[in-house]
Amino acid sequence: MIRYLAVLAVGYVMGTKAGRRRYEQIAGTYKAVTESPAAKAVLDAGRRKIADRVSPDAPMVTLTEIDPGTAVIGPEAGQNSATRRS
Repeated sequence: MIRYLAVLAVGYVMGTKAGRRRYEQIAGTYKAVTESPAAKAVLDAGRRKIADRVSPDAPMVTLTEIDPGTAVIGPEAGQNSATRRS
C-alpha cells in the first residue's frame, strides 16, 4: 500500500512539473504496465515464492498409500521414522 502511495506521489510531482499532458502519459503508462497480464503473472509468481518461503506450515509428506489412487499426507515436522513410509 505504501508503494502504491509513493508511486502516486512521484507521479503527481512529476505531473505537476511537466504539465498535465505529461502527467496523463505517465499515468497511462503506469496503468498499462500494472494491468497487463504478463505483469500480473510475474507479480503473482513472486508472491507465491515469497509465501512458500515464509509459510509457517510444515511441508507435507506422503505417509502411507491406501490404494494406488489415494495417499495420506501429513506434516513433515513431528513425525518419527516408524510412522513415515514412502
